[in-house]
Amino acid sequence: MRKFVVTAAVLGFAALGLALPATVAQAAESVVAGPVCDSKWGARNGMFYAWDLPDCQGELLIATSGNNPDWGDAGNRASSFMIRGYTGGRDHVALYDGVNYSGGYACLAPGGLYADNLTDNRLSSGILADNTISSHQWVTRNACPAFLT
Repeated sequence: MRKFVVTAAVLGFAALGLALPATVAQAAESVVAGPVCDSKWGARNGMFYAWDLPDCQGELLIATSGNNPDWGDAGNRASSFMIRGYTGGRDHVALYDGVNYSGGYACLAPGGLYADNLTDNRLSSGILADNTISSHQWVTRNACPAFLT
């Protein structure tokens, strides 16, 4: 009888251990950080995008596959970003608060897909990333001290 109780207990704990990760995974899948950004995500096309509102909404400020040393009228207005660049080499986008790639900066990684709300992100200088970006360039991973989320 004792072997039966021990075996039943072990099987019960094993079943519980298998069920918990599935529940956590299901909960994580049901919460989308940026539903609009998520709906705009598509195949990698080598492009970087910036919008003036959180969650990839509002005016599309930047849509480019290259570097941009001066965002002009779009500078200091971005609140969300998306990176759909190809992986390998210069596949991260460094975002700077100054023109000509100057000042504080942080990167967006290709695996990050997008940064849907910059109000909780800081640049390497310590300032908030929201509405402060004025230039960007494609860089390698080792050029990035901090990442946007």
